[in-house]
Amino acid sequence: MLVAVVQLNCQDNVAANLARARHWVARSAAAGAKLVVLPENFAFMGEEAVKREVAERIDRARPGPIVSAIAEAAVAHGVWVIGGGMPEQNDDPARPYNTSIVVDPSGAVVRTYRKVHLFDVALADGTSACETASTTPGSEAVTAEVLGVRVGLSICYDLRFPELYRRLVDQGARVVTVPAAFTLTTGKDHWHPLLRARAIENQVYVLAPGQHGKHPRNRQTYGKSVVIDPWGEVIAQCSEGEGYAVARLDFEYQDRVRSSLPSLLHRKW
Repeated sequence: MLVAVVQLNCQDNVAANLARARHWVARSAAAGAKLVVLPENFAFMGEEAVKREVAERIDRARPGPIVSAIAEAAVAHGVWVIGGGMPEQNDDPARPYNTSIVVDPSGAVVRTYRKVHLFDVALADGTSACETASTTPGSEAVTAEVLGVRVGLSICYDLRFPELYRRLVDQGARVVTVPAAFTLTTGKDHWHPLLRARAIENQVYVLAPGQHGKHPRNRQTYGKSVVIDPWGEVIAQCSEGEGYAVARLDFEYQDRVRSSLPSLLHRKW
């Protein structure tokens, strides 16, 4: 399976963000990718009040502009697209879900995952966030069948909770996605170690597209979007700025890793 992770620098203009996302899906598809994964907040990064306004229902019959844009890109290029995280309306209009959508080449939304772990922190550099004030958490571990392979879904802060990834592996995941908008402060120290740990301990491929650069509300994200193999090696990575990275996932190699070091079979819990 040839895959791509897309790195974006999203702002508070939904139309402009979606245009950039479509551009990089097209570039990824032209490079041969059959699955393209977009980062968290691929449609909007800005004020919470505006995010509530742009949130939309994931309605297969009447898709909103965000879902429509991703569906159109998938159809135009004949690829699967995972939209890493978008605001999804629910019964609490003040706290939309942060939802990852899996779209097939026909443009259908085949699975959704609502971010479970929400980012409430106050860092030493003055960075603070209270995601629970503006986001409703999900409650389920979700996988999707993509090109005949089981893919586990997660978003950003989920990365710090290894028990989620155990659940995904128990559901048969051979690949996990970690779309993110990791802060610069935490990213430079924790992004690669955590991603490599999730890959090694679960013997999975990790696809981790991220936001990069400066955004509204004085946010700055780390980037370094990567693909990591089941041995924990970085096999593709984006440079600075917007772009994409392509990697080939070798499931025969994954089988050899799992059979030569059968740690998943040695689990007690």
